[in-house]
Amino acid sequence: MVAWIRRVRTASGATAVQIAESVAGRRRIVEHVGSAHSEAELGVLLERARALLDDPGQGVLDVGVEPMPQVARLVGAGEGTLFEDPAAAGRVPAGRVSATASPLLFDALCGVFDDLGFEAVGDETFRDLVIARIVEPTSVLDTGRVLRDLGRKPASEKTMRRTLARCVGRGYRDQVARACFDHAQSSGDVSLCLYDVTTLYFEAEKEDGLRKVGYSKERRVDPQIVVGLLVDRYGFPLEIGCFEGNKAEKHTIIPIIEQFQARHQIEGVVVVADAGMLSASNLEELDAAGLGFIVGSRVTKAPIDLESHFRWYGDAFADGQVIDTITPKTGKNAENDPMLRAEPVWDKATHRSSWRAVWSFSRKRFVRDNKTLTLQANRARDVIDGKKAVKATRFVTTRAGTRRLDEKALARARSLAGLKGYVTNLSVDLMPPAEVIGCYHDLWHVEQSFRMSKTDLAARPMFARTKDAIEAHLTIVFTALAVAREAQNRTGLAIRNIVRQLRPLRSATITINGTTATFPPEIPSPQQTVLDALNPRRSQALSE
Repeated sequence: MVAWIRRVRTASGATAVQIAESVAGRRRIVEHVGSAHSEAELGVLLERARALLDDPGQGVLDVGVEPMPQVARLVGAGEGTLFEDPAAAGRVPAGRVSATASPLLFDALCGVFDDLGFEAVGDETFRDLVIARIVEPTSVLDTGRVLRDLGRKPASEKTMRRTLARCVGRGYRDQVARACFDHAQSSGDVSLCLYDVTTLYFEAEKEDGLRKVGYSKERRVDPQIVVGLLVDRYGFPLEIGCFEGNKAEKHTIIPIIEQFQARHQIEGVVVVADAGMLSASNLEELDAAGLGFIVGSRVTKAPIDLESHFRWYGDAFADGQVIDTITPKTGKNAENDPMLRAEPVWDKATHRSSWRAVWSFSRKRFVRDNKTLTLQANRARDVIDGKKAVKATRFVTTRAGTRRLDEKALARARSLAGLKGYVTNLSVDLMPPAEVIGCYHDLWHVEQSFRMSKTDLAARPMFARTKDAIEAHLTIVFTALAVAREAQNRTGLAIRNIVRQLRPLRSATITINGTTATFPPEIPSPQQTVLDALNPRRSQALSE
């Protein structure tokens, strides 16, 4: 049996596209695909006919003619007819585009989602919520529109809300966090983790047990929560947790680290955090847990840590100079003798009351710090002269009801300009000073992840009210952040750039002559490169 695609002119002047077969020397029409009245319609019908022939459900058919070109012409008058009676052929309406969508973008992000091991959650609605959060963050009510635009048939709003409830009840975050850890461990290492906190505010008027008004860098007075995020050295998320909105930053790091350790039974990790986490109790607890730490030091501790340097060399520093010394755990430095020119080499057994401190001087930082100090001094003078409103202004001191410029404090601050300190419990044998500084500067990765969660993934403002709803929202954002981070790592492009490039690649669903077919878009070379980078295994399989 031989099957082929047949074109024939109808009595109405259209070109009919049929699938015919030859049985025992006789031709039989198997399927009438439709009639075309234009070259474009003919191309659609021919593509539909080829799809029917290639459909495994139709059986393997041997097309007994040479493949037809993609662009075919209409059959002219006298080249053959399908209907003997012209009245039997009715005029059919022209083809119409019934829908367009961006399934390529959805499939590409789903590939990353699955590669990270998140398919183990086993919840397609959860996956759809994560992908929608990456492509266009919006409300649960509007998520269906985003998914339809991506070529997905969305679940109902009630199903989506039940999925959010399952996030907490079935421990989705635990599964996602374990998959993130496995991925980070297999693709790099988790020996060094970065930690930072941020705040997410709510469009709400009243506080409750979790949502409270607290310190906000943006000076907001809305109820908020404090969110702690732990990432690997490249910014890939490993752990997330939320706390009351009025909780101090330094009180969040230990619970997150303990949660991370308990989940993965891991020891020997080095945690990097900024100076906001610097408290005596935090460092003692991290050290007692067998964890290494690198935290930023406050510049006000420089006179104590560098007392020996200031005694012997004054406030003269060379650009790029690094001083490796010790810093007291509390109070004054009793283990660093300023009468000795050489700085002590920190040893955990010898210096029981001190941590290791690394200080560096940068000429570029010196210029920037001095510029800032000059602006602050000018502001202080304006406040003293009554040119600006009285506020808590640096370098303004009040004596006997008279405001004055604190010249000593200003001079002391200028003497410390250009210095940056780091505190650690890692000996110089384990990590030299330059590596300590380099690891601390990797904190920009976690800051970038927070910016992504706030802007690209629109983690705030939050409209959830209950603790479970808030936790579910954070689980979606945490998972979306992992997918977005991995997508960026694979392509070298920001996630917004990936979406902007791939979302316009839209498949079209066309209805013509009662036949509906979906056609993929033409993919330009730059976008194909992005798709190949996102799903390298799929691209390799297609090439083979």
